[in-house]
Amino acid sequence: MHYPDPAIEVVAPAFQRYVLPNAAVERIHTGARWTEGPVWFGDGRYLLWSDIPNNRILRWCEDSEQVSVFRSPSDYANGHTRDRQGRLISCEHASRRLTRTEHDGSLTVLMDHFQGRRLNAPNDVVVHPDGCIWFSDPGYGILVNYEGNRAEFELPANVYRLDPDTGEAGVVAEAIEKPNGLCFSPDYSRLYVTDTGASHKPGHPRRILVYDVIEGARLANGRVFCDMGPAMADGLTCDLDGNVWASSGWADPTLDGVAVFSPAGELIGRIHLPEVSSNLCFGGRRRNRLFITAGQSVYAVYVEAQGLPFP
Repeated sequence: MHYPDPAIEVVAPAFQRYVLPNAAVERIHTGARWTEGPVWFGDGRYLLWSDIPNNRILRWCEDSEQVSVFRSPSDYANGHTRDRQGRLISCEHASRRLTRTEHDGSLTVLMDHFQGRRLNAPNDVVVHPDGCIWFSDPGYGILVNYEGNRAEFELPANVYRLDPDTGEAGVVAEAIEKPNGLCFSPDYSRLYVTDTGASHKPGHPRRILVYDVIEGARLANGRVFCDMGPAMADGLTCDLDGNVWASSGWADPTLDGVAVFSPAGELIGRIHLPEVSSNLCFGGRRRNRLFITAGQSVYAVYVEAQGLPFP
């Protein structure tokens, strides 16, 4: 292995501080069909992610480095996160619902309808400190049978906010072609949303949007955070300094991997991968290991950045 790893590219000087000169990109698993939705469980020292077409959730243990099946079938689950009590929150394509895995392993359906109509196919999800759950519903899981069940859309593609205690839900962002990846800024004053409308609408802008979060309950001042150029972002996450680490792909293979943006939206770094990436999260003992789901594999790399604390 040559150090520093040439897969880690410093685009602007601001990224250099996050690069560890003797840390390399590692592929920790392969053999899936399409990996998505990584989420770190620090208390158990393991990573979960979805293998959507294989209808299962996989688990990688940090101690043993072994991979096992966490849940199969998974209702073609896509994105995951944890709530403030450390429970798994999942977006399911086949059932078109948002679920919570309780500490005893049982499943609670949090939401599957809005205003009397079925959700499309929830995609990505984040939790606010107040306990409310924000999720995107672009409907990829009902477009074809490969990642769910083909069906008609009953609702527009929206971003929702759900209070799991009361069941009250509302639309917080609409008029986005395909709202997909979500992440909050470290102080929860911003919500970042990727628009992957270019997947089905030729010429659609490939960009990440950002909104101001007002009183933890609504969004305002929607604007373009950055333009991905020819590539497209799917999932994304923030570090404690407010940098946005976004998946990148669906263009020139040299853009496959991760694109890192400063809080001002400036591209400062890239992590190049041999597969199109879908999503990413921070984990490890010190939250300084970046886990990336990409194509048929999962990759990891240590960086000198830390993700937000976990419940």
